[in-house]
Amino acid sequence: MRSLSRPALAFAVAAVLTTSPAMADAKTTGFIRVDQVGFTPVESKHAYLMTTGTAARFTVVDAQGRTVLTGTPGADRGTWNTKYPHVYPLDLSALERPGSYKIKAGGLTSPEFRIAPAAQFAVPAAKALAFFAAQRDGADVRPGELGRRPSHLNDRAATVYEWPAFTGPDTDVIQGELTRIGGRVDVEGGWFDAGDYLKFTHILAYVDTLMWAAKRDGGPLAAGVTAEARHGLRWLDKMWDEKSKTLYIQVGIGAGNEEGTFAGDHDVWRLPEADDHDTGEGRQYIRNRPVFRAAAPGQKISPNLAGRTAAAFALAAQVEPDRKIARDLLDKAATLYAQAKTTNVGQLVTSLPFAFYPESAWRDDMELGGAQLALAAKRLGDHRAGAWLEQAAHWAGEYLAHEAGGDTLNLYDVSALAHRDLILALRSFGTRGLAVGEQDLIADLKAQLEIGAARATPDPFQAGADYAQFDAVPHAFGLTATARLYRSVSGDPAYDAFGTRQRGWAFGANPWGVSFMVGVSENAERCPHHQVANLKGRADGRHPMLTGAVVNGPNSADLFADGLGGHFDEMVRCPPDGVDRYEEFTGRGARYVDDVRSWQASEPADDFAAIALYALTLTSSP
Repeated sequence: MRSLSRPALAFAVAAVLTTSPAMADAKTTGFIRVDQVGFTPVESKHAYLMTTGTAARFTVVDAQGRTVLTGTPGADRGTWNTKYPHVYPLDLSALERPGSYKIKAGGLTSPEFRIAPAAQFAVPAAKALAFFAAQRDGADVRPGELGRRPSHLNDRAATVYEWPAFTGPDTDVIQGELTRIGGRVDVEGGWFDAGDYLKFTHILAYVDTLMWAAKRDGGPLAAGVTAEARHGLRWLDKMWDEKSKTLYIQVGIGAGNEEGTFAGDHDVWRLPEADDHDTGEGRQYIRNRPVFRAAAPGQKISPNLAGRTAAAFALAAQVEPDRKIARDLLDKAATLYAQAKTTNVGQLVTSLPFAFYPESAWRDDMELGGAQLALAAKRLGDHRAGAWLEQAAHWAGEYLAHEAGGDTLNLYDVSALAHRDLILALRSFGTRGLAVGEQDLIADLKAQLEIGAARATPDPFQAGADYAQFDAVPHAFGLTATARLYRSVSGDPAYDAFGTRQRGWAFGANPWGVSFMVGVSENAERCPHHQVANLKGRADGRHPMLTGAVVNGPNSADLFADGLGGHFDEMVRCPPDGVDRYEEFTGRGARYVDDVRSWQASEPADDFAAIALYALTLTSSP
């Protein structure tokens, strides 16, 4: 769990440069960092030369080694760290002809990248989708390259427990014993949340919403999303007991208890199919995993959960071809949305402990749920459409008044998608006199992009995400998606280049030269903090691997101050030699470590892959 528990160097090899037209300092060393996936012909295109000295010229060569572009680096963007005090932008925008290319500067050569139509981004999007197949739990698993097998079939008859007490606000260690409060419920299926085997409604609802949005919003991958989105929706349907109005929020516990009478998920490193038959001492909650609910039956539900889970059902209703099934989905969404607790809200409900996913915003979830209900109702001719549109506009206004200005599109703030879809609903209905108008929503989309742009302006690599915070990579993909959403409703292309740079940063145009999606590019994450990948995959960048997994990426260097900790006895050491090959690139308070122990930087998560999938789906559309 990334808030608590959660090989070679870049292909652009460092070299001591000899005197040449490309470099002014014969002793300069450096690297060329570029988006290792590539660009469309019409996009702005930038790479970065990170060096110890000054730069004069660069060239771009095609697959046959022919020079196709020459240029002069832009103005020095400043120091990355003491070893690399200069970062120069390389403008490749004049390169429009489809093909494969590399950048050269003196003795340096970049990784290969492509110029190709937008449909090329369906390839990494398909890999992100493949990650979810590897994350499947229950009976309906797909073997894939990691040889997955059915797991946690005991979840079909799970016991409901009272929320546990924890030994502190920032730990998942439980105090005392669990208290049973309910009979057997079927919570089999779904997806593992991250590198462990816990399952959360809060996460899965967000992921499934983005999958259905990807299906609806088109692109070459749209048809392939459906099966995976339906797999997630089946589990959400189990977690929402419509008859008793009970929403279950979590399957499993992170750690065992202080007394040592039972273990939790994070205490054991193993393959998931072993759990159903684990009779070891203290393994009772590994074998028979506890389930927890958001509130007592019939009681109001934390609005973030109610809003985003309703959104998943309502989005599915928008694209479901069978209109009877679509109406059933809409009714589920409506019942759940009506259960939202919107007064005296207090601390939101996300996970146990809350520190796993400490969300503070909820009005964006209510806006999102209302907008999706209105759009689904409009499609199905349901008379409640206008009422839901009014509620969505109300919560959008409340979001703008109370929660806007602090975050961008990611697990904890879904307002960018909510705003865009509310704008579509407003245009469809032609309604006036609501709490917000489309210009208010467009202005906030722009303001969210400006949050990223303000970070990017002083950064040598023009990153819109904060390197030294959790979730830097999903924030980058979120900004890429938001730039597309903004243009789709405003017609303003002003942030197109910014969005392209954020995608490029995630795929290698960063100080470490790493693609943070496994199996995408020449130099990608190789040692994810993921049990199945570690026990059944390879550590050398070859298959089998956890293809399509997206990791957090760089994080605060302070999180690594005490080292990475020890290995589980069962853990395969990755990298085998234990050497941190990226240590020299630590800078500006941020560090990236590609090590199986590095949950802070190398743990993949469903929400990371989901926002990458959605951003790439939008990018792959014409």
